[in-house]
Amino acid sequence: MSGVVRRVVTGHDENGKGVVISDGPAPYVHSTPIRPGYFSTDIFRTFETPALIKTHQEETTLGPRRQLPTKGGSVLRINHFPPEPNGNEHMDVQASKALFESLGNAAGSSFEKNGRHPLMHRTETIDYAIILSGEITMLLDDSEVLLKTGDILIQCGTDHAWTNRSNAPCVVAFILIDGEYDETLCNIVQSQEG
Repeated sequence: MSGVVRRVVTGHDENGKGVVISDGPAPYVHSTPIRPGYFSTDIFRTFETPALIKTHQEETTLGPRRQLPTKGGSVLRINHFPPEPNGNEHMDVQASKALFESLGNAAGSSFEKNGRHPLMHRTETIDYAIILSGEITMLLDDSEVLLKTGDILIQCGTDHAWTNRSNAPCVVAFILIDGEYDETLCNIVQSQEG
């Protein structure tokens, strides 16, 4: 698996009629030697709400890797998780931080704070995770859930990690929507981190 995903983007011609403006591989595929076999393909991004719909949409995924959407924005990506029978237990705090830095979210790792799993992180987003193939375990602070092909998870700003404990790859479509903690939850999260 190379992370290649066919992406078709529509737009408008000079008369306002719907047309296909691009049809081919999504141009931005992220991988890292820190996590062999892992690929993350950004499919599309929006940068505000409501999203600005233009006659001809320019490319939204190029530039430095950004794990999170911009303020008021969203991101659609496809992730390929290789089997990790040991669950990345070999990673220390520095390797965890380096991994999140390579994802464009240097402050994302919460492993040092909670110690549960090297890939634990918290994002101020609502994430829709659609399991396209395989199975994957999502870890929370004190629990976990096994997700299989066809399952959909809505992740609401929790501290979490993904680990593929199976013997086959797992492919997940993620839609991340910029969010904001309400004041009560923000105070709880800050007190846990402080």
